[in-house]
Amino acid sequence: MTVTVRYTCPHCDAVTSVEREPDLADRSVTALSQPGWEYAAPGDDDLESADGIAFVCGEDGPVTDLEEEPVEGCGRPFFLNFVRYERGVELEPNPPTYGGPRFDFVE
Repeated sequence: MTVTVRYTCPHCDAVTSVEREPDLADRSVTALSQPGWEYAAPGDDDLESADGIAFVCGEDGPVTDLEEEPVEGCGRPFFLNFVRYERGVELEPNPPTYGGPRFDFVE
């Protein structure tokens, strides 16, 4: 069984839809990919083995505005990040998707 899930482009607020398994856990939608994460295309059959989905706004199928009226996408990439686990521990995205920008200072 699959469900249709809608995601909003962080660049232009266009909405795109994807058919996927309902048990995949979404973490975030970001403008940048997470370092070291493997992304599937929206139509891939094996989304469960990926760390998320890489979209290109308006090029991966029709997009709408929030009221479901057809619009053109901006053509920029954005990324759906799934919740990931390593040895049973949930991994945080890098950089975190909360609390604003993260800075690492090296002395």
